[in-house]
Amino acid sequence: MAYSDFTLEMVLEQFNLSIRETRSLIQSQPVQPTELLVAILEREMPWAIAVGSEIARYSGIIAQVLLEIREMKHQQISIFAGKEFNVDPERKLNGYCDFLISLSPIQSVIQAPVVVIAEAKRGILENGLGQCAAAMVAAQLFNQTHNLTIPSVYGCVTNGSSWKFLKLSGTELVVDITEYDIVPIERLLGILLATITTD
Repeated sequence: MAYSDFTLEMVLEQFNLSIRETRSLIQSQPVQPTELLVAILEREMPWAIAVGSEIARYSGIIAQVLLEIREMKHQQISIFAGKEFNVDPERKLNGYCDFLISLSPIQSVIQAPVVVIAEAKRGILENGLGQCAAAMVAAQLFNQTHNLTIPSVYGCVTNGSSWKFLKLSGTELVVDITEYDIVPIERLLGILLATITTD
């Protein structure tokens, strides 16, 4: 079993989490993108959406947005893509994460995971909630095991075009019922930046 095998219901039951839904989970201000990101998205987004495959959306949209965030943080965070993240195999917290953002600039190893990003299965955001939540639990456990003071772990499920956010604090999982479109990109960049600077 791996992160991708979890449903949201399984995560809640297996890890004794409560769940709450809200709107506007992450308070943020819009952030202007670089001209480079604007140009890349203008070129890549129509292609990625037309092709429709996960790899097209992964490389053409999601990775580009996350690399922009890394540059905005002056490369003081690290972004992992398709990285094995085996935290507790006995509890099935193992497997590959689509994306992880760490509060460490080190790219060689995962050191302080704070945001987990899961690609939506078959493009449907709800289908990725279980995978994302399970990896968030793993990130929380990783941080606790390594004595890192990171009160909340954030999560996001995306198909590139739409983005849905989650927050895990203690045993409470909060799901933002709002789906955020990639346009306007300023709003999305602000939310993503807030996940790595908020509590």
